Amino acid sequence: MKRFICALVFTIKIAAGETTLTLQDALDIATLNSPQIQQAHLSLERSRQSLRAQQAALKSQFSLSVNPFSYSLDRRFDRLRNIWYSSENKSSSADFRVSQPILWTDGVFNLINRTQWLDSWSEVGNQETQTWSNNLYLQYQQPIFTYNRTKLAMEALKLDLENSTINYVIRNLALEYDVTNSFYEVYRNKLSYDIAREEFSNTNASYQIIRNKVEAGLAAQEELYQAELNLLNSESTVQNKQVSLENSLDAFKKLIGIPVRDSVSIAGDVSHEVTTVNLEMAIQHGLDKRLEMRQREIGIQNAYQNLVETMALNEFKGAISLTYGFIGVNSEFASIYEQTDKDRQASVSFEIPLFDWGERKARIRASEATIASAKIDKREQEADIIIGIRQAFRQLQNFEKQIEISRQNVKNADLTYQINLERYKNGDLTGMDLNLYQTQLSNAKIQLIDSMTNYKLALLNLKIQSLYDFVRQKSVDIDVVSENSSQ
Repeated sequence: MKRFICALVFTIKIAAGETTLTLQDALDIATLNSPQIQQAHLSLERSRQSLRAQQAALKSQFSLSVNPFSYSLDRRFDRLRNIWYSSENKSSSADFRVSQPILWTDGVFNLINRTQWLDSWSEVGNQETQTWSNNLYLQYQQPIFTYNRTKLAMEALKLDLENSTINYVIRNLALEYDVTNSFYEVYRNKLSYDIAREEFSNTNASYQIIRNKVEAGLAAQEELYQAELNLLNSESTVQNKQVSLENSLDAFKKLIGIPVRDSVSIAGDVSHEVTTVNLEMAIQHGLDKRLEMRQREIGIQNAYQNLVETMALNEFKGAISLTYGFIGVNSEFASIYEQTDKDRQASVSFEIPLFDWGERKARIRASEATIASAKIDKREQEADIIIGIRQAFRQLQNFEKQIEISRQNVKNADLTYQINLERYKNGDLTGMDLNLYQTQLSNAKIQLIDSMTNYKLALLNLKIQSLYDFVRQKSVDIDVVSENSSQ
């Protein structure tokens, strides 16, 4: 709720004017506005409501069926008297039913009360009869020699909800990486833009130096031409870096779900601190906690449920039906139960398949193949997790070394530039040569920024792969949406 409120406040501020976002601000806003997260949440909501509907269907169901009036006039044949006769019937009826499914047996209890009024006339004997009847009875229906369809459907919906919840969490983790990657892309372009402006400032200073020398007759005219060319190239670089920054900022705003026309800036930090990582611990934690492993287990369970349903195809099965109640009939409604009769029924039925041309056997083999394939997917997922963590660990080590090398390159390039700048001022170096040293310094700074941001992304990737935060030295908290949480 706190993250939701903070994201909402920042969204309002962004709409009001330019706002500076940190990485955490961007993550909070993306969690609120991201289309991918919204779709995952809708899928989760669908699964949750489907399960709630199935749970509600297991409670007592009340229904009332009313037939206000029915009329018929027809000719009939009396086989005993061997004559045709006319009959006229008028009736009204109402059925009140209470049904209670039984989860553990897949049976159904029905309590039924049927009230009927009948006005009947027959041409035979010119008889007319008006009666009221009320039939109250309890009925139980139980399938036998087959699987529990109600329980299996409930388990399937629970697995579907768990799978949707896992997808929601995985989408959140993937969004965290995407937003972080896009955030640092903007940050890299912003620093590259600042470096290009600094380079332009240095090039402009060099241009002023050579211009003064040419005007004083201390340098050749072609040196001024070269300095002007260097200045124009530097200005072009600044413009290119600005375009890259604005393009990446637009993509970033789209990703986190804010209007592209809104004005925002970012405040990042790529300060580097070495993080100790235990590879074996990361692999074991990933195998224990990664939600993809549970998804593969759910896939296996679904495959087994499908096998149960397939084995019920053309199966031998039966049903038991028991009914016990009372029925009263009288010409006066108030006197219906003056004299009652018991209403009892019992029946057992069977469905016996004879020959299906091998359909059931073939479908069972297909389901068994699906189970075997699901088990292979689980083993493959385990191998993918191990490989992913090992690769993330190697990348982290590589970028750590690259940071050390890049820092030394920046230091050396800066010293080299300062030395050659003095040579340029003294007329011992051409403008073209000085521009090469300036470009070398700029490239070294950009390489350092890339190495530091890549290190942070590799550290985040390792956290997502292992579900362990080595910076804070704790397991990643998974925000699983509760089945009964209010929406």
